[in-house]
Amino acid sequence: MELITTDNENLMTVERLEKQGNNLVVHGEIMGTMPVRAVLTPDQARAALKLMKPGVLLFLLTILFRPGAKR
Repeated sequence: MELITTDNENLMTVERLEKQGNNLVVHGEIMGTMPVRAVLTPDQARAALKLMKPGVLLFLLTILFRPGAKR
């Protein structure tokens, strides 16, 4: 999976997600070269939900069923 910038540049390539205890660990590369291992804790996941307005939360729930953008 790729996370891209608004300029369609590769920001991060996510290679895998894994559960580690109560955390979600994201393995990948930033800018195609620097390996990274990011940890999402339950506290941080709850903090992320607080940043979302109801419309964004609804969008997040339906994004899997939307057509992808052509790059």
